[in-house]
Amino acid sequence: MTAVVSLKGRSFIADDDFSTAELLRVLDRATALKDDRRRGLLHDEILRGKTVALIFEKVSLRTRVSFEAGVAQLGGHALFLSTRDLQLGRGETIEDTSRVLARYVDAVMARVMHHETLEGLLVGGLPTINGLSDLLHPCQALCDMLTVREKLGGWQGRTLAFVGGANNMCHSLMLSGALLGLNVRVVCPPTRMPNADILARAERHAAANDATVEVIHDTYLGVRGADVVYTDVWRNMGDPDTMPVDDLEPYRVTDGLMDATHPDAVFMHCLPVLRGQEVTAEVVDGPQSIVFDQTENRLHVQKALLVEMLAG
Repeated sequence: MTAVVSLKGRSFIADDDFSTAELLRVLDRATALKDDRRRGLLHDEILRGKTVALIFEKVSLRTRVSFEAGVAQLGGHALFLSTRDLQLGRGETIEDTSRVLARYVDAVMARVMHHETLEGLLVGGLPTINGLSDLLHPCQALCDMLTVREKLGGWQGRTLAFVGGANNMCHSLMLSGALLGLNVRVVCPPTRMPNADILARAERHAAANDATVEVIHDTYLGVRGADVVYTDVWRNMGDPDTMPVDDLEPYRVTDGLMDATHPDAVFMHCLPVLRGQEVTAEVVDGPQSIVFDQTENRLHVQKALLVEMLAG
């Protein structure tokens, strides 16, 4: 396994910015922080004197609250910055914005429309975290990997089936899963295939970690024997309500589809969920659903990232 180097000062804008060993270090840190919080142990000195800029081009519940709460619980200060609070609308470049922030704050988390924006934010040299882009959602995938380990005991020999159009969430699950030895099946229509570069990267990581990454178009074949069924909304944030989704109708997660999985399979969703569209209410509100355990883990994983990237 690749040796772990210090994550202090590093950025995390793609799931494979960190090696397998480094992802494990973050996940183990998250587990320790979660256990400490449940025992009432505080860590409000770790980020004392540190300021983290939180940039939001897209609205958020889970990302904003978990990062703001996480920074506060670690003793730091979070600055919420919407596009109205910045000068981007007046023509200032993202690179100049990054250089300015580097003079004021210690790290940046950004939830952006385009992945290229995150690459521009790296110019200032600050540790930068991808809170979501059109290409990837690594913080969510990392918390999902923690949840799978908690519920299933590990990743090796387990299979996650992502059902629906291949999107940013799917891409990050492919990368993170492959790095950690989780088999990932993308169950999608031919009209909504994964990004070719992400697929190739995930296949390389899977080969190195005794895992597989597959693309399957048949829903029942795709979920057969799976330990985890995962889905996401059919329209991404910003897509018009009139955008056609007819090709996704056969990919709705139902009780019948869950019956084709492993008997102890769990259902996951990154939220928010549209009951009756990508998944039925019976599944998302049923006994196999662990969606709120996932969302709790956003807090613990993001605190772990902040500790490793800012305090080392």
